[in-house]
Amino acid sequence: MSWTRLLVEEENGVVTVVLNRPDKCNALDMPLFRELDKVSRDLRKRKDVRAVIVRGAGGNFSSGLDVKSVVTSRSNAISLLAKWLPGNANMAQRVSRNWRKIPCPVIAVLEGKCWGGGMQIVLGADFRIASPGAELSIMEIRWGLMPDMAGLMSLREVVPKDVAMRLTMTGEILEAEEANALNLVSEVVEEPMVRANALCQSIINGSPDAIAAVKLTTNRCWHSSERRLLASETFNQIRLLFGKNFHIAGKRQRKKVDIDYKSRQSFW
Repeated sequence: MSWTRLLVEEENGVVTVVLNRPDKCNALDMPLFRELDKVSRDLRKRKDVRAVIVRGAGGNFSSGLDVKSVVTSRSNAISLLAKWLPGNANMAQRVSRNWRKIPCPVIAVLEGKCWGGGMQIVLGADFRIASPGAELSIMEIRWGLMPDMAGLMSLREVVPKDVAMRLTMTGEILEAEEANALNLVSEVVEEPMVRANALCQSIINGSPDAIAAVKLTTNRCWHSSERRLLASETFNQIRLLFGKNFHIAGKRQRKKVDIDYKSRQSFW
């Protein structure tokens, strides 16, 4: 596909998705929403992808919703919010939730502004690595709105309820170190892209099936009952034991040789 709002780069199984509206601080207009939805759905289907990095061009992740482009058009608002069933995800929600569905690690690199819709997107990632100058805000309240891009689904996993309510009710802007203290980001480093690439390389040394199983089980069972978690652990472990990558991982450990893993199994 020819992207107009994204840059998509690939190297050794790592796909980097770049929000590419630097002149608008990567504000989210309809074409960018559509392309983020499309690329994340495509990546979910690809068994050869080992890790994904999401970042913004021009020194900012995203300043949030391009209000003039989206909210002032009734048809655009309907396109974003429409869904067949209340429990389904609409397009606005998919651009955050879809990263959770990709069966490999997704790392968001945060620089400059990460506000509103941009913050909702990165909450869908598995890791958030920020530069010291990054600014984070759940800013929808300033427009008389509430967060509605599935970010609350991830937010409840990283901060207590009172902190989540404070951030969503005030729209306050947090500096990177403040966000780190609240667990909104995983790390604060001077060169977040360098760290993101290093983390990718560390993770992809493991079996792609085992990594997919860890992500699937963690996301599905983080707030589940003990019985469901135990059942999921056992079921997914059995699937791993019968896979080729389990035997390859054993050879890599026993013989200390760099044998290539097979592509991830499709059922993840």
